[in-house]
Amino acid sequence: MEASIETKLRAARTRLILETPFVGALVLHLPLVPADPRRCETVATDARAFYYNPAYIAGLSLAETQFVLAHEALHCALGHFARRNHRVRRRWDVACDHAVNWLLVDEGLKPPAGALLDPAFRGLSAEEIYPLIPEDTRALPLDLHAFDAEERALATAAAPAGGAGVQRPGRVTMQPGGSDVPAGDSATETTAGDRFRGGRAGSPLRARSDWEGAAPGDADLATAWRVRLAAAAQQALRAGRLPAGWQRLIDHMIEPRLPWRMLLERFLRGCGRDDYSFCRPSRREGAALLPRLASGVLEVVAVIDVSGSIGDEEVRGFAAELDALKSQLPARVILHACDEQLAPEGPWVFEPWAALQVPARVTGGGGTRFTPVFEWLERQGLHPDALIYFTDALGVFPGQPPPYPVLWLVKGQAPVPWGERIQLN
Repeated sequence: MEASIETKLRAARTRLILETPFVGALVLHLPLVPADPRRCETVATDARAFYYNPAYIAGLSLAETQFVLAHEALHCALGHFARRNHRVRRRWDVACDHAVNWLLVDEGLKPPAGALLDPAFRGLSAEEIYPLIPEDTRALPLDLHAFDAEERALATAAAPAGGAGVQRPGRVTMQPGGSDVPAGDSATETTAGDRFRGGRAGSPLRARSDWEGAAPGDADLATAWRVRLAAAAQQALRAGRLPAGWQRLIDHMIEPRLPWRMLLERFLRGCGRDDYSFCRPSRREGAALLPRLASGVLEVVAVIDVSGSIGDEEVRGFAAELDALKSQLPARVILHACDEQLAPEGPWVFEPWAALQVPARVTGGGGTRFTPVFEWLERQGLHPDALIYFTDALGVFPGQPPPYPVLWLVKGQAPVPWGERIQLN
């Protein structure tokens, strides 16, 4: 049976290379290793190999086998094992599965039964999905994310005796140059493997501390996978087989990014009123007209999308950051809120010396239109030095940009037609 399962996996991998060469190239970096069915109920990865339960693979169609192979490869290529940081383990695993599954479904791959696919999470990254996962979620990922030190002992777990063609898998380690080779086992690893009990609901693995971090060496492994991601993309791009959606994702993963707070500060400082003035000086200073550095108060309009797409905690974080910057620049902030129409409670004006606070009660929850804000500014005859709009960018935009700088601080992946865009997450 084992030989036929391995043949099935290799056939699925070959079809991936032919049909979706970008994903297929990533799958090639994961050696196929059978796992103990008592420890791994479906499939798993530690970013070093693809571990599988032979009985589970036997129950999948060839198309579904392609999906699970690609699923594990994307977890590795997107660096999910290195991006969890402070997040709770179970919620992070669920968020990563939603993100990966939608990428593959949009690529035309067929998911097996049990794959997490909430339509609300389509097009979102794992970081954007994570806050939307309930703390007491009962959802389970399709696979085992064996990225922590103890869970990596899955690679040393012996398969049941008597299985035809089943060998004891050695730990797969990253060697210089990015090659994957099996390394020898150790007594310590075997002990950890005996403690590991991969499984689904009710297994001891789920009872482990959700706050355990990743083992040392993940930074190097994440770098290696980033290099593989870029190489696979370049190869598919040269062949004309890289869809535009993948290209945007890869650019987002590879290009260096700065925190949104730093980009917000850079934007506001660029709009500052520090400039040289040639106004006539006092007669006491002489007859010469010499330039001098003159500073003025920056006038900023900040708008919060209250259609329901932005959470209260995120709004408070935005307000706190804007308040900290307001006192440094200095800046006078006119705060307003809008869904499909302006909030009747607004606007709220905060001078440079006043603390910026979001009102406790703001009317909202309707659709999303951005035009009321710009129409209101035009009626009031206001020409701010900058307008900052905190939104998910899913709404009706004005046809033409205004004559002042606009910054869209966006939660989600939606584009903006004009202005400067900063990704919130």
